[in-house]
Amino acid sequence: MKPNTTKPDMRWFEEGRFGLFMHWGLYALNGESEWLMYNSEMTPEEYRERFFDYFEPDLFDPKEWARLAKDAGMKYFVITAKHHDGFCLWDTKTTDFNAMKAPLCRRDLLKDIIEAFRAEGLKVGVYCTLPDWSRPDMPITDRHPLRNRPEERDCSTFAPFLREQVRELLTNYGKIDLIWFDGNYLETQHVWDAPGLNEMIRKMQPGILINRLPGFSDFHSPEWTIPKDGIRDEDGNLLPWEGCQVFNGGWCYPRYDRQHRKTAKQVVEMLIRHASRGGNLLLNAGPTSRGCFDEYETEIFRALSRWMKWNGRSITGCTVAPADFPEPENGLYTYNPKTNRLYLHLFSWPDHRVILPNLGGKVKFAQLLETGCELMLTEYDPTNVHRTRLQEGDLLVKLPIESPKTEVPVIELFLK
Repeated sequence: MKPNTTKPDMRWFEEGRFGLFMHWGLYALNGESEWLMYNSEMTPEEYRERFFDYFEPDLFDPKEWARLAKDAGMKYFVITAKHHDGFCLWDTKTTDFNAMKAPLCRRDLLKDIIEAFRAEGLKVGVYCTLPDWSRPDMPITDRHPLRNRPEERDCSTFAPFLREQVRELLTNYGKIDLIWFDGNYLETQHVWDAPGLNEMIRKMQPGILINRLPGFSDFHSPEWTIPKDGIRDEDGNLLPWEGCQVFNGGWCYPRYDRQHRKTAKQVVEMLIRHASRGGNLLLNAGPTSRGCFDEYETEIFRALSRWMKWNGRSITGCTVAPADFPEPENGLYTYNPKTNRLYLHLFSWPDHRVILPNLGGKVKFAQLLETGCELMLTEYDPTNVHRTRLQEGDLLVKLPIESPKTEVPVIELFLK
């Protein structure tokens, strides 16, 4: 990813640390994959005939989605306005393959989603794929549903079409804080006119963040992985990044996948791992075709809400801890540079104490974050005959015998 010469304000993004990703479209009717059209080598006509007339989101309640996200501590969202299949959630004038024209839908779903989330105070992110398999001017490559039926195509009209769709998204829905592209594959990069698209976007919505537009992205967004040391430049400086992760084994609603479901504890741990390495967690949920989250996803949202209510300040506004504070076994730090507080997240509960290397003499006060109860501290003392486990520079934090009943307990350390 080349550095972008325009420098938008990244503070809301880097301080928020937690966002909601939502993959939603016709593919939810099948419940296998948003790449169904590709996997089944379907033509646009076959795909439309199979799903378009039956998309009926009668339980669609974007206000409930937004409340769940806000209560879970999420600060922004990204919704798939259009995935590779070409189906659009908004009332676009560029194609009739959209939610407003679907006979059992007949509404601008994107408008309702943006308004609901914006009303809850979340920043607005719109995902718009670069490829579009429904278009006859989209190049057929190995990543196209018709890869085994290659043909020569005139692709000169694709860039103007894409630009017009982006223009609609940035014109008709108020302030867009983030536009999230996808499918920027090398073999089709010549089709997008990325420089022209970037120029138009920056002019229309100054301050917007752009992701995955080749050569013009403002941050990195790895999928399925958490970089061990975050993402850094050649000089070791931390770069803005978000990790894209899922509740289960895929991005869209998974009607069959039960074995890959994460527990609430695993999701909380995943959030901590991202924040502790200076990154955001963009956590994906896939609504059903009827427009609601299933019981499993809803319960995870509620578990996140409970944990974030008591421990959210160990995530929001936090980043990598100073390098001279090595993390103890089975724990990860986050650090808030504004408040000068260090947070220790314990993935397993120690036996009535935890020893923190190199924090001796550097902590004014410690408490269990969930309850706000003081934790007693013991410094290294060379005259103490019982110092067997402490070394110079160590700090011992005394803990209750019983672990708090929460997914991951957090100790808050006020630094000197």
